[in-house]
Amino acid sequence: MNILWVLAHPEQRSLNGSLMSDALGALDELGYAYQVSDLYAMKWKAVLDADDFGGRPPGGERLFVGAEQERAYAAGELSADIRAEIEKLLWADVLVLQFPLWWFGPPAILKGWFDRVLVQGLGFGVKAPDGHTRRYGDGGLAGKRALAVTSVGARSSGFGPRGIHGHVDEVLFPLLHGTFWYTGMAPLKPFVAYGADRHDAADYARTSAALRERLRALPGEVPLSYRPEAGGEYDGELVLNPGLAPGREGLGVHER
Repeated sequence: MNILWVLAHPEQRSLNGSLMSDALGALDELGYAYQVSDLYAMKWKAVLDADDFGGRPPGGERLFVGAEQERAYAAGELSADIRAEIEKLLWADVLVLQFPLWWFGPPAILKGWFDRVLVQGLGFGVKAPDGHTRRYGDGGLAGKRALAVTSVGARSSGFGPRGIHGHVDEVLFPLLHGTFWYTGMAPLKPFVAYGADRHDAADYARTSAALRERLRALPGEVPLSYRPEAGGEYDGELVLNPGLAPGREGLGVHER
C-alpha cells in the first residue's frame, strides 16, 4: 500500500507533528510505502496564480484558470512544485491529510494545496468517453481512498449531533464530500483528536494508539457511503430523487 501523507502544521513539536511521527513509525512497522509532504517545512506556495502555468496568456488575453491548468497539465508545463505533488498523488493508494481545524476548515496552506494540485483534467473537469463530467465518486482520482486526520480544541460533545459547533461529519463535509468524493477518492471516516489544547501525556498516549490502530486496520476499512452522482440517485438537476431519504433535508441525505 502506498500512502501520501500531507501535513499542514507549522510546528513539528505540536500535537499534529508528534502524531505524524508516531504514525509514520507505524507505517514502517506495517511495511507500507509512504511519502510525506510537510507543507510548512516545504514553504509551499499557497496562492494559485498565473506563475503556476508559466505566466499570463500572450497578448493580454484573460486568464481562465481551469483551462490553463488543464492545458499546462497535459503539456507538462505546470510549475515544478505542482508536478512533484501530482506525481506523489498519482503514486498513492491512500491520501492522508493531517491538519488542525482552524475556523472550521483547514489552514490556508492546505487549501492552497487543493487549489494548485487538484487541477482541471485531474481533480475536476474530467470527461468520460460519452462526454459527461466525471465527479462525486467517479472523478479523475477514482480508485484511491482518503483519510482526514485533524485536531480540534473543543471536546467531542461540542461536535456531537446536538453540539454547538455542529456535528463533525457536517463540519468536515466540504472536505469529505466536496474534495475527496468530488474528485473520485473514497473518503474514510475522519480521525479527530478532540481537546487538543488539553492533551496531557495520558491523553496523547491514547490518541496516538488510536491513530496507529486505524492505520493497522486501513486495508480493510470501509469508506463512507456517499451516493455517486452517476448512480441514478440524482435527477438531471443534481437533486436527490424524492423516493430517497423521504422527508429529510440537509447534508446527511447524501450518505446512504
